[in-house]
Amino acid sequence: MNYTQNVLQALMPRAPAEWLEALVEEAPKWGIDTDIEMASFAAQLAHESVEFTRLEESLNYTAARLMQVWPKRFPSLEAATPYAHDPVQLANFVYGFRLGNGSPDTGDGWRFRGRGPIQITGRRNYSRCASYLGEPLLEKPELLHSPRVGIQSACWFWKVNGLDLHDDDLDARAETKLVNGGAHGLALRLAYFDKLLAAFRS
Repeated sequence: MNYTQNVLQALMPRAPAEWLEALVEEAPKWGIDTDIEMASFAAQLAHESVEFTRLEESLNYTAARLMQVWPKRFPSLEAATPYAHDPVQLANFVYGFRLGNGSPDTGDGWRFRGRGPIQITGRRNYSRCASYLGEPLLEKPELLHSPRVGIQSACWFWKVNGLDLHDDDLDARAETKLVNGGAHGLALRLAYFDKLLAAFRS
């Protein structure tokens, strides 16, 4: 096994060192401890967080883009325009009454927007993750921006959603579907996986 911080840094040059240090230290504690498992895990995190440089969901969209991302909620420019370039109002609207969140008026959608390297989203997931990790994520959601808690939250997500049932093969398709809900960025995720695994085995 060769998944050291230096190897990861060479393949993820934008990643802050403290995030890679946390990744190497924390992942094995959760049973992510083989070359293939680490390559699968790190590839998904690298893509989701842009190598640990984007740790919060971007909700700053044009009206046209809103119609593409949420076509049922925004079937027309008229419906989308009030939410364009207004991340707070958008989050409260699209995440209201979902994922354990309250109504848009509660502000839960914005408060519990996607955070961390794998984008924990929604009051229910924040609460479940907080309970497991013993961290006050409901009161301090910004803890998911810190390396140790952020990596632990990703490990928790990996295990609770059964991604470890798919991370022993030489593919990242099943993991991508579970993380993303589809195949967004699949080519880049596969590229990360292939490079990481080759480096780990060199």
